[in-house]
Amino acid sequence: MIVWILLLLLVLVLFGVGFSVHLLWLVAVVLLVAWLLGFMRQGRSRGGRRSGRRRR
Repeated sequence: MIVWILLLLLVLVLFGVGFSVHLLWLVAVVLLVAWLLGFMRQGRSRGGRRSGRRRR
């Protein structure tokens, strides 16, 4: 009986870890796409300048 409970706990832990890792990959991909879109949008709106200061 104890072996079955330990096996069930091991399966639940491994399932939880697998789900968490998969979820973290999805979050990383979404953040990468958002960063790339923001990077492309920022480059067009400011005319290629990186800072808001004027050069003298």
